[in-house]
Amino acid sequence: MPENIIDKVVNPFFSTKPAGSGTGLGLAISHGIVVEHGGKMILESREGEFSKIILLFPVVG
Repeated sequence: MPENIIDKVVNPFFSTKPAGSGTGLGLAISHGIVVEHGGKMILESREGEFSKIILLFPVVG
């Protein structure tokens, strides 16, 4: 995924797909769940090579 859209992919209804395919909610919902539980979502990407999403959650105990 291009670096210039990394910050946008967690926005509701953002999609790189053509209109009518997909809702653009997947990462927005996932990000919301992670944040609700005190976590962080870190996105890394090198266009044409890889996209990586790291989920970090606090230790409870």
